Parts: sequence; structure tokens; C-alpha cells
Amino acid sequence: MTIIDALRDPHLFGRAFRDLRSWAAWIVVLKALFGLPMEAAEVEVYRQLTGRENPPTKQAKEGWLCIGRRGGKSRMAAVVSVWLACFKDYKGVLAPGERGTLMVIAADRRQARVVFRYIVKLLEAVPMLSRLIEKKNTESIDLSNGITIEIHTANFRGVRGYSIVGAVLDEIAFWPTDDSANPDKEIVAALRPAMATVPGALLLGISSPYSRRGMLWEMHRSCFGVEDSEVLVVQAPTQAMNPAIPEDVIARAYADDEAVASAEYGAEFRRDLEAFISREVVDSCIVPGRHELPPRGLQYVAFCDPSGGSGGDSFTLAIAHAEGEKRVLDLIRERRPPLSPEVVVKEFSETLKQYGLSTVTGDKYSAMFVVEAFERHGIRYESSAGSKSEIYLEALPLLNSGQLELLDDERMVSQLIRLERRTGRGRDGIDHPPGGHDDLINAAAGAVVSARDTGPFLPGDVGDYLVDVGHVGIDLLLRTIPGDPGELM
Repeated sequence: MTIIDALRDPHLFGRAFRDLRSWAAWIVVLKALFGLPMEAAEVEVYRQLTGRENPPTKQAKEGWLCIGRRGGKSRMAAVVSVWLACFKDYKGVLAPGERGTLMVIAADRRQARVVFRYIVKLLEAVPMLSRLIEKKNTESIDLSNGITIEIHTANFRGVRGYSIVGAVLDEIAFWPTDDSANPDKEIVAALRPAMATVPGALLLGISSPYSRRGMLWEMHRSCFGVEDSEVLVVQAPTQAMNPAIPEDVIARAYADDEAVASAEYGAEFRRDLEAFISREVVDSCIVPGRHELPPRGLQYVAFCDPSGGSGGDSFTLAIAHAEGEKRVLDLIRERRPPLSPEVVVKEFSETLKQYGLSTVTGDKYSAMFVVEAFERHGIRYESSAGSKSEIYLEALPLLNSGQLELLDDERMVSQLIRLERRTGRGRDGIDHPPGGHDDLINAAAGAVVSARDTGPFLPGDVGDYLVDVGHVGIDLLLRTIPGDPGELM
């Protein structure tokens, strides 16, 4: 029996796929993955999807499927997973007492549960397969044949030490890449040796494309259209894989934002995205081992990124100062949800006063309760003149020129190097990737960009005037004001 036979059998996978006509392109992909014979019409579809001429005659070691959104990736990944876990014999591979593992890996557990739920339903819908289930919980299934199907998050340390019969890398285009503590390439590198000794093991990366970086892009760039490769790369828009999706849904998406839609539904890697800053540049600005600087009676500035307390956003605070041309980050604070905004404001207000500050700048879109909460603790909250994207763009030359001294904080650094530059509609925008966060680096960037070397305080009103100007700087004003500065007022 082949996986195609099981898909067509009404007593097996056919229970979940009663009309296979809309799955014709996926049958071609399955045949290509497992080296099964194709009919003449299927060969033409294969050539369109893979850029190759000749269909493979043996199973692929890896499959990288760049498929448009709602194209059926998760359901077919579940079929492949159950096939590998239930229809293959691993007795000659596993030692007595050893269990083989079929991993479903995603950026987080919530995402991994999408494929996992399809797997559970397939197993439970087929009496012959349901009898294999020994134990089941929300994140794993133990089968009586010695295989465990379980959820994992994208952590390269967490996938070591297993005998892996198969792995599904769900939405891998949106995993952290080179600049992360858990880059996608490190996770794949940890999986490959664990699968090398298991005959027929299959690594399956599935995702709609995103930016031109990361493992999905690298595998597409190096293996798409390469004849006789043991790595199969498929690229197909949504409608090629799921003709049942309404055309007006896709048309409306293209009308709203063509760049986004071409990736989401057209399965094209986006050309309008690039990394904001390299890890090497950021590392050159970090002072190793410096996690915080105490108050030293300097002219400090503060910036915060408030949070309402629920959802995934943190409430963050950063304090910085200037030393000539150099900007120095003195402090960063993060309070993660769930949190009480009132409690965090009280804590941050005390910290601000320790640094001699009575004003903090923050997101201009913040709710009025943030302003009022800081006022109750004697701190004036001012809205930022620039947007978050503008702040990042202003910080970029400081980073590139080495004029920043950043604290040694991996979470902040990770957020910084994962920022993306989006080019389009006549201007650049900087933001975190989908599913990412930038609460810490937003506060830190806001603080260092706001820091200016105001020099010593001048006596009388002119000193107060020059300090209030802030963004211009004392030296520049003195050079441009004729005569005695004392005559200014």
C-alpha cells in the first residue's frame, strides 16, 4: 500500500477526503515526495510545481513546500505525519524500549496545534488507526507501535536526543532566522542527524513564503528546479493547490496590498522586505557585561512603551544620556503581561525619579489612562513627536557609526536584529516581523535618539530656554545667536 492508496481508501484517509478532485495537485506532490509513478497529466503539474522535468523514483529526504495561504498545507502535513507514524515499520531501527518521534514543530505551541489537531482527527476517524493510540494529551500521542507524535517549539536544544521518524516544520518562513537565539537553520541542523539513521524519515517544511532570508528561502534558492536532488522544493499559489477558494477573496487581497497578497496567496517571496540591521553592527555597539548603569547626576532622558496589561505586549522603560557624539543606554526595564498598568507606572515613576527625571516620553497613541497614571506619581508623560518607524530610522546611523553604547541584554538585541525594513509607497517603514515584538527595543531606541549632549547648565533664563529646546543642542544655538546670549531674553 502507498500513501495514495491510503488517501483513496474509504476505510483509511478517504474518510477525511471524500472528494479528491480538488486535491489533484496535492496527490502529485505526495507522489513526488514518496517517489511514486505519475500519469502523463500529473507529470505536467509536477513540472509546474517543482521546476523540474523528470519525476523522482525514490522518496525525498526533505520536502520544502512554499504554498499560498489556505492551500491545504496543514491537512496534507497531517496525512504525511500519520503515514510515517503508522504505516512504516521501525522495529529494525529502534532499540528495545526506545521510542521513535514524529515532531510537529512551530514557532509556538498554539501554531503547532493546528497540524496536531488534524493528526488527532485522522487517527480517531479511522478505527484501525485509533486502536493504535495508547495515550493522548493536548501535546502528544503515544502509539502502540513505539512511535510518539508530539508538539515542539522552535528551539534547537529541544529537538536533540530523539530518534526522529519525521518532522513537520510548520510556517517555517515566520520562524526566527540567523539573528535569533534559536535560528531556523540551527533547528534544521539539529534535526538532520537525528533522522539520518532512520530509513524513510522525512523532513517536511511547510509555509507560505515571506522574506528572502531563512531556511525556506535558502532551500528554495538552492534546490528549486534541481534535477535528481533528494530535496524536493514545491512552489505553488493558493488556487493551484485549492481551487475551491473563492477568487474574489484573493482579488480583494491583491487590491488591498499587492506585496502582501503575492506572498500570502501567490507564494512569492517578498522583494520589499530586508533586514533592518546586521548582528555584526549591533554586536559592535554592545558593552559586554554591562546590564545597567546607576544614576550619576547626568542629564538623562527616558522613553517608555506602555501596555494595557493584557495581550502579548510588555510595558517597557529605557533611560539614556549623551556623552558628546555618543549616546549611552543606561537602563531598560520590561514588565511582561499579565500586569497591572497602575503598579508598573508606580514602579517606573520611582525609577525615573532616581535618575532625576520628572518627564517621560512615549508612544503618541497611548491611552489617556497612561498620562493620568504617571501624573498621579508626579511624572509628566509626553507623546513622542516621531512614529516608531521614524525613531528606528533615526537610530540607524547611530548604530552604523558606532555612536551607541548598548546594554548587554539578549532579549532587546534579539528584537533589534529581527526588525524589518519594508519599502513601498514612496517611503520605508520599520517594524517587527509577524508574531514578533519590539517593546524593549522601541523604548531603548526612543531613549537613545532623544538623548542630546546639552552641556553644563547656564545661569538664568537662557539656560532654561536652551535645555527646553533639547533636540537642537546648546553649542548649535550659541553659534547661531549673535552677540551676548544673555541678551536673548
